[in-house]
Amino acid sequence: MKYVIDIDGTICEEVGKVIGRPPYKDRIEKINKLYDEGHTIIYLTARGLKSGRGEPHYRPITEQQLKEWGCKYHYLDFKLHDADIFVDDKSQKPEEFFNETKV
Repeated sequence: MKYVIDIDGTICEEVGKVIGRPPYKDRIEKINKLYDEGHTIIYLTARGLKSGRGEPHYRPITEQQLKEWGCKYHYLDFKLHDADIFVDDKSQKPEEFFNETKV
């Protein structure tokens, strides 16, 4: 299956203007398990959408954070994707996915 997973508010706390601190390690472990089982993991973010700075500014920052947090993934995208499952703090609530989904 292909999982598209939001970053801020989903795998890390969203604290005001501070981007993605601190990470939710238990959620990252669950996603890494899906990766290890052969599922496709795509991280998606709207970082830069409001400021207009967009992907060129936020990609290196975001890639570094994902690396520091130990995230396993296939793609990092800054736009919407076709997915089997989309986990985002604005749609399927992360709490529901991480607490109720058996992985």
